[in-house]
Amino acid sequence: MTFEPRSLVYALKENVRRVIVGKDEAIELALIALLCRGHVLIEDVPGVGKTTLAAALSRSLDCSFRRIQFTPDVTPSDVTGFTMYNAQNGEMEYRPGAAMTQVLLADEINRTSPKTQSSLLEVMEEGQVTVDGVTRRLPQPFLVLATQNPIDFVGTYPLPEAQMDRFFLRIMIGYPSIEEEMDVLDRYSQAESPMKALQPVCGTREILELQELVGTVYCSREVRSYVATIAAATRNHPSLQLGVSPRGAIALVRAAQACAVLAGRAYILPDDVRRMALHVLSHRLILTPEARMKGISAEAVLSRLIETLPVPGAKG
Repeated sequence: MTFEPRSLVYALKENVRRVIVGKDEAIELALIALLCRGHVLIEDVPGVGKTTLAAALSRSLDCSFRRIQFTPDVTPSDVTGFTMYNAQNGEMEYRPGAAMTQVLLADEINRTSPKTQSSLLEVMEEGQVTVDGVTRRLPQPFLVLATQNPIDFVGTYPLPEAQMDRFFLRIMIGYPSIEEEMDVLDRYSQAESPMKALQPVCGTREILELQELVGTVYCSREVRSYVATIAAATRNHPSLQLGVSPRGAIALVRAAQACAVLAGRAYILPDDVRRMALHVLSHRLILTPEARMKGISAEAVLSRLIETLPVPGAKG
């Protein structure tokens, strides 16, 4: 490896911070997903920087980038591409869709139809598109950054469980503090938007090497048991209709491995698992109707489980 992993991740984080103020946790979570070959759902109210975060990360990577603004009239072929007849040579030709890129910004993903949403399932899970029986691999690394507004229900189509389960983690940005908002106002009152000044600080080769490094981080039997116990507890909880899938448990281990890389360790600590659990698992949980009527949140249920389950190596 020709670079120091922590230094490179720090450079990426600092580059995005030139545009995103005071949201270090959100930036780091997006980088963790990138290192784990995962996809990110950025969910929050309008105007807090969901699209800006996705765009800033993409500009920081020397990778191909495409954005698709989801609306009800977007079709699956807009995502996957299509074949058409070329009258000049008499052959069928493939015209790439928005997904044929390395970084895909799926803006307001819940504003498109379920049929179009489902076109992303193969893209996100297999890293490929199949059009007219022909399968084409997507360029690597491949990352989907999707945004959605959780409070606007007019003209939206909730993401199905299968789609939610394919998002590696979910990020909630939140409003800035007064000091942070003053900094935002100062930066964006300049003649030129800070986004225009962003330059790539990381290339394809470095990203692929980082992704390979994450897979080498050691996960002990005790940590694996801890993750499996968390997953099993969600499946048996009376307030949850749907618990964590095996895909979710695998994602939690991968996220903990990335945390270890960022900390300069070659092994996972239980604290890595605890830190990532809410971000990786909460959006995969489905509450029972009774729990929803009581105003219970999936985050609250998961937080309580993590607090009560025994931690490997903990004293007392």
